[in-house]
Amino acid sequence: MKEKTIDYLLRTAWLGVAKMYNEEAGKKESTMATGFALISIEPEGGTPSTSLGPKMGIEATSLSRTLKTMEEKGLITRKPNPLDGRGVLIHLTSFGIEMREYSKQVVIRFDEAVKETISQEELDTFKKVTNSILELINSKKIYISDKIS
Repeated sequence: MKEKTIDYLLRTAWLGVAKMYNEEAGKKESTMATGFALISIEPEGGTPSTSLGPKMGIEATSLSRTLKTMEEKGLITRKPNPLDGRGVLIHLTSFGIEMREYSKQVVIRFDEAVKETISQEELDTFKKVTNSILELINSKKIYISDKIS
């Protein structure tokens, strides 16, 4: 049997997690992206819209569609940022806070299920390996662009 590549294992594991989260979110007529956004918004004081994308690790264009849907569903409101006249703060509504708690519980349950199945030593190794992979990627040492002279 051919050995699976590291990227294949990471990708298929994440796709499985995303599918599971979307199935759970679907029970509340929502999506994983909405749940992730809800968890990323500070419940007290709101979150600047400009910091939300980087906090979630997604592009602003993808985020704007998600925020528009969240606003239409009554999960969030947008208010001017008093500290930045050009900026907007994203605030959770009472329904948004309720759905944020649901989203947090979904994530916590997944975390607990993994911890019940996988030893602490294996989890520590997993965390060390994934952090090393992220450092390797962020250092941009994998693909060095060749400059044509």
